[in-house]
Amino acid sequence: MVTVADIRRTAGEEPITMLTAYDALTAEIVDEAGVDMILVGDSMGNTVLGYEDTLPVTVDEMASLTGAVARATEDTLVVADMPFLSFGADRQSSIEHCGRMLKEEDADAVKLECGPHTVELTERLVQLGIPVMAHLGLTPQHVNQLGGMGRQGTDTEGADRILELARAHEEAGAFSLVLEHVPANLAAAVTEELSIPTVGIGAGPDCDGQVLVITDVVGLSDSSPPFSRQFGDVRGEYERAVAGFRDAVEAGEFPAAEHSHVEEGLGELD
Repeated sequence: MVTVADIRRTAGEEPITMLTAYDALTAEIVDEAGVDMILVGDSMGNTVLGYEDTLPVTVDEMASLTGAVARATEDTLVVADMPFLSFGADRQSSIEHCGRMLKEEDADAVKLECGPHTVELTERLVQLGIPVMAHLGLTPQHVNQLGGMGRQGTDTEGADRILELARAHEEAGAFSLVLEHVPANLAAAVTEELSIPTVGIGAGPDCDGQVLVITDVVGLSDSSPPFSRQFGDVRGEYERAVAGFRDAVEAGEFPAAEHSHVEEGLGELD
């Protein structure tokens, strides 16, 4: 089984793989494929819950899907992505919400979209035995403040701020760092600077690992970010299967005899 300590030791050694998952069946497939980590991402807001962004995702929704993923995995490290306003407002509720993911839903770690306000929280969570994956660069929970989902760290001031926060969260005890939608050369510099592994998404090839959203990877999304890649056509297969079912029912071809059971001896029923 992959552990937080294993991920820490992997920095600079072997590429780390991480995918999102939001249900038991997908988690089982990802686990069996030998992917190192599953992120139960707050991207569930867009991908499975029908929201326009991640902000409406609740702690209860995150807990429910984290539990489903954790129950279906044996070897993969499961990371719960803490939703908007579930952390950072006050320390006690932050600890309780993060602790719930490990204590009740069997996650192995939590991920926090970070800023200056999460440095001390990270340190306290780690002291309590709650491993923390930090997240810098594009932090979608700040979409209203950022004014969109654009690339971050594109000027010297922004790049320096990301590097400074990366160092601070490493010192606070984070076991790894997600870098999202930042210039590749900035991600390379942060990766070189830190001893903990970096996991990139839209951050170039020089991070210690890579993460993508599962619906993008399998080709289920109707569109994907420019930094992503579709490795399959699950949407096409879904469409063909659903249309095939509809056509077979309408044509009277399903259910056929082999899909039905006749109980002998029932006779005619009133």
